[in-house]
Amino acid sequence: MNQAKARWRRPFLGAGVVLLAAGISVATAAPADSCAVLVSPRVIGLDGFVRVLAAAETPLPEAAWELRGPGFVLPGSKPRNGGGPPYWWSAEFKINRPGAYTVSLSSRGKTVASRSLSVPLSDRRASGGRSVWPVERGWDGETEALYAAWIDALFHDGDERSSWKALHDVLRDPARNVLHDHLGLGEDDSDARDPLLLRPDCADNPFFLRAYFAWKLGLPFGFHECSRGTLRRPPACDRWISNLDGPSSTGGVRAFRSFLGRIMNAIHSASGRTALDDDETDLYPVALDRSSLRPGVVFADPYGHTLVLVRWLDQTPDRPGGLLAVDAQPDGTVGLKRFWRGNFLFAASGVVGGPGFKAFRPIVLEAGRPRPLRNDEIAGSGAALFSLEQKGMESELFSDRMDRLINPEPLDPAGALRDLLTALHEQLLVRVTSVANGEEYIKAYPGTVIPMPSTGPAVFLTVGPWEDFATPNRDMRLLIAMDAVLGFMDRFRRTPDRFRRPRAKDPERILDELRALHKTLTREMAIRYSGSDGTERVLTLEEILNRREAFETAYNPNDGIEIRWGAPEGSPEYAACTRRAPARQRERMKALRPWFAKRLHPVE
Repeated sequence: MNQAKARWRRPFLGAGVVLLAAGISVATAAPADSCAVLVSPRVIGLDGFVRVLAAAETPLPEAAWELRGPGFVLPGSKPRNGGGPPYWWSAEFKINRPGAYTVSLSSRGKTVASRSLSVPLSDRRASGGRSVWPVERGWDGETEALYAAWIDALFHDGDERSSWKALHDVLRDPARNVLHDHLGLGEDDSDARDPLLLRPDCADNPFFLRAYFAWKLGLPFGFHECSRGTLRRPPACDRWISNLDGPSSTGGVRAFRSFLGRIMNAIHSASGRTALDDDETDLYPVALDRSSLRPGVVFADPYGHTLVLVRWLDQTPDRPGGLLAVDAQPDGTVGLKRFWRGNFLFAASGVVGGPGFKAFRPIVLEAGRPRPLRNDEIAGSGAALFSLEQKGMESELFSDRMDRLINPEPLDPAGALRDLLTALHEQLLVRVTSVANGEEYIKAYPGTVIPMPSTGPAVFLTVGPWEDFATPNRDMRLLIAMDAVLGFMDRFRRTPDRFRRPRAKDPERILDELRALHKTLTREMAIRYSGSDGTERVLTLEEILNRREAFETAYNPNDGIEIRWGAPEGSPEYAACTRRAPARQRERMKALRPWFAKRLHPVE
């Protein structure tokens, strides 16, 4: 008897009816409330796995997958609902005999989409000509939905403590990556002779993810070469490079790797901060609502950091809601971050260009050539609508608007405070690793002094060891996170409708209870670091909050680790420090300190 199994994941985003696979004809039902379906891999052999992914704009009650093969029917387990839109469902089946198969998705016993497969099945992708990979169709509502679903599935089982040493570590996991080895080239195998390595920084990460998805499915992808911009002039883009701009005709791993290198050479921290109303860009602004802020949407903050949305967590009576995103660091690590005021910085004035939430511009085919849509063409394309809602928005209004999206219902104040302190604690734990990495680098090369950029903006945007091991961007976010924690009581007073308040309790009594809880939690939560003398140091959140001014000059890896954790001069902790940054660097840091005190990045 045929042995087949299904592995189930949560529901996924989708729109319309489309079935994507290896260029084969399909039989598909098309009810009004249907979904997009992706079948992987393109090359299906015996003793291989078939993965399916469906995406829909609305939930499908009692959704279930089913695989019918020669002489058997395999029902699937009930998938779990995701936080869409779009909603998604994923499954995996093992096939070990040739024949005709049908995989279908049903809702309450009614088939909403199905796919006919013939096993074995070979690849039918057309020749690429002078292209990095050939293009089979343009982006539309279905492919946008499946892209969002794929992003969600890729990081779905992670939380804000999840991190990986490189993006390729995520993509090599077939339990996460529905498109694992989709092309049949062994492209995602870690033991391949010439493995695909992806180590983007934060600016490259959104482009790597989008390019990878496009490469696998034969979709067009391109990127602009853009200036960095100034306060007077936002970043502007000129030349657009697509996967059809040669030079390879193989469409293989080497060609794709070379294309990623071109992306890395062109994309930088300002690429996502082009003017909001500019047509000649890779990203365009979207509205602040759940239907627009989908997995795959990019957040470009005002100061050079970039994140990609991956999942919404719905608010429940027992748990606050959440919004998770993935970012990359200069050392190539990728990790999940939750949306809160300490991670997602926003300012619309006094900054270079137009920051905020943006989606990739859809690329269509005209006479066989790819073309990005203009802003006025996006409506009706199936992508998130173009919106200038974020233009000129005050940072406090932006944060309040997002808070209401994440938690539509009033919050329990004690739970909200606990959640805020937990987010700060998680941010500090990540910093422990970053500071330790810098310490290890210095110790590996005794006598090394990492050069510090001579201008303010370069301190945040440079390359090389300073970018890898200094933490000015992280510490700026940390300072803003501390402000958010310390400002919670004022927020409780300022926005009474955002919090549940027992009628029998006086607001001042609630505040007293919150202050007591704050004291208890900040004394319980702590981080640990290894001091210069090897001694393990323990710092509570209370101590770190009391030291917050020291973090305005704690980002230099040439300083000893005790200084980087704000040890007070004259303390036993400070006495263990054996290293100081050169005097000239300390003078530069002193000159930059007012910017940190004001929580503003210096800009050109």
